[in-house]
Amino acid sequence: MAGIKDTNAYEDLLAAWSDLESGLGVVLGNPHSTQEFAHRIVQYDRWMQGLMQRDAEVGLYLLFQLAGNSPVGYSASHALVCAVLCHLTARELLLPARERDSLVRAALTMNIAMTSLQDVLAAQTDKLSAEQQEQVRVHPVRGAMLLGQLGVQDEDWLETVSLHHQTKLPSDALSSLPVGTRLARILMVVDRYAAMISPRLSRAGRSATESARAIVASATARTDEVAHALVRSVGLCPPGTYVRLDNDELALVVRRSIKANQPYVVVVGKSNGEMLSTPYLHCTAEGPPHIRMALAATGVRAAANHFQVLKLGASAAL
Repeated sequence: MAGIKDTNAYEDLLAAWSDLESGLGVVLGNPHSTQEFAHRIVQYDRWMQGLMQRDAEVGLYLLFQLAGNSPVGYSASHALVCAVLCHLTARELLLPARERDSLVRAALTMNIAMTSLQDVLAAQTDKLSAEQQEQVRVHPVRGAMLLGQLGVQDEDWLETVSLHHQTKLPSDALSSLPVGTRLARILMVVDRYAAMISPRLSRAGRSATESARAIVASATARTDEVAHALVRSVGLCPPGTYVRLDNDELALVVRRSIKANQPYVVVVGKSNGEMLSTPYLHCTAEGPPHIRMALAATGVRAAANHFQVLKLGASAAL
């Protein structure tokens, strides 16, 4: 399916992503009560792949709106965003299917040892207590142990979870590393990027562009391959990102174009701050106005009609 053409298609796809997120949240929040836990995670991975195959641009749009707008249910939404970004980055890096599977499933479950704490921290304005700091410090190893107890037998999946916060991984080229170390490096970068764009009560999320530039600017020999692959996968302004055009109009990115970082946008607001009654589609690759800057979703007070925006974006895919 290319884009959203009617309200039924929009509501069906929105409901599917919402159901996926809520179902994942139940499993991550109650792992010991979940029968065949490992199989359920595989099912959620396949569900996500199916939704991305229907329309990756719309999937990214909905996910970035989800990640950038609210800290409610942070643990599940963060896991899902990271899984999708790992899925796309793995494709960009030409990872074998088996490695891609281990990486994405590690992304879905990397914080399983601190699911409740992660939701608490998203809504917490005070500094972490000593006990919370310790839980965060040990959660990768505890998470891998818990996953093993829950029936996960994929050693690369387990090792990726156990190493995803390890800051002293080898600095060799990705292709020369053991699988678990390679996947952990990818997950580390994706995790950091997704955390940057997501808001907490203690701070607003960054714009996607700020987050992308931050991970690239801080990239070392250990992370630069991954950071650049991630940015190539989603762009500096991914679908779902609010942008300010150079004529001061407000727009939403809806679809990448054939030119890197010059996407299709739907203009939704005038330069004086008023919302347009009739938004319109514009390809920044074909001429002005161009994107001046990306905006953090939490800094945009205007409420866009996302169905209308995505419907306009569908015409760009024809």
